[in-house]
Amino acid sequence: MSAEHLMQTYAPQPVAFARGEGAWLWDTEGKRYLDALAGIAVNGLGHAHPVLLRALSEQAAKLIHTSNLFRVPEQERAAERVCALAAMDNAFFCNSGSEANEAAIKLARLHGHQRGIENPSIVVMEKAWHGRTLATLSATGSRKAQAGFEPLMGGFLRVPYNDLAAIERPADNQSIVAALLEVLQGEGGIHVAGAEYLRKLRELCDRRQWLLMIDEVQSGIGRTGKWFAHQWAGIVPDVMSLAKGLGSGVPIGACLARGVAAKVFKPGNHGTTFGGGPLVSVAALTTLDVIEKDGLLDHALRMGEVIKGGLERELAGVAGVVEIRGQGLMIGVELAVACAQLVPRALEAGLVINVTAEKVVRLLPPLVIREPEARQVVSILAPLVKTFLAQAPASAAAA
Repeated sequence: MSAEHLMQTYAPQPVAFARGEGAWLWDTEGKRYLDALAGIAVNGLGHAHPVLLRALSEQAAKLIHTSNLFRVPEQERAAERVCALAAMDNAFFCNSGSEANEAAIKLARLHGHQRGIENPSIVVMEKAWHGRTLATLSATGSRKAQAGFEPLMGGFLRVPYNDLAAIERPADNQSIVAALLEVLQGEGGIHVAGAEYLRKLRELCDRRQWLLMIDEVQSGIGRTGKWFAHQWAGIVPDVMSLAKGLGSGVPIGACLARGVAAKVFKPGNHGTTFGGGPLVSVAALTTLDVIEKDGLLDHALRMGEVIKGGLERELAGVAGVVEIRGQGLMIGVELAVACAQLVPRALEAGLVINVTAEKVVRLLPPLVIREPEARQVVSILAPLVKTFLAQAPASAAAA
């Protein structure tokens, strides 16, 4: 078997997984790994969850796809359920987080034009990540990801994250129609927005008649211990994007809206061939059912405390550990040095992790991880970090 016919868009680790169960994966050689990444926050129910497998099998035997030229009852039920959880009015289903954010950007621009604004613009954040389509890449705050794809789309005003004054400075710009942000930046390095900042931003958007658009692609569907991370601040956005954990591994994204935002799109304004088909809608419904019935919101919060608290204890005072931060099962360990080497070292030790923003070890375990497994994440990772930093140049580790 060879990867020579795949476009080189990734540089994958030299491991291929053959099967999984719960929070565990087995590679093609039979080695077992504790999964602290969950397919990048996708496999919230872990691997081979029996309820999900049964629901998908039953639906696949009946109907997989018909297109949105016809009503899809499963999609309608999924929309009703997720809107109820999010206090939103309606939903557009698509296939990924990028597509969900693309829909949000188009919605904001169309809303602006409907208000008579010729060139609508959207406030976005430094270090943000919203996707790799041309519009979402332009909204993303990563020059590394953007390089080579210029000219980028205009219509975005970038400001520092978690800084209300920075947003207030351009607030008199009459072209602004929306603010788009993650309340917990994932790819940017697990940065958490303050609750008071989010509440003040909600107030600013209300005063200026902007749409508050929140990207919950990575932080939503129970990952932080609530259905959506913004709920910790007690706010409700006008537009919200979802994906990743919504389908537990089956590709589905969603753009939700409420109020005036829910009335922007009309037939012909936006669409998708595959989005919201019967199979993926059943995956979403089943995921939401299992999370609710099994109490996985509270469980995710507790397991996050076990991992974060354990790492804080084990790495306290270690030179080169800058900060341990996060919420629920979305945790980042920032080091003073680039640490991509920790990924293969962790794999060798039987642990699946990720490094983002060059210096942040990112942990996104499945919501079903059990306490002994959560403690095992700490017992494997902490010594790896200590050894890695001890081998790093002294000046870099102490920076």
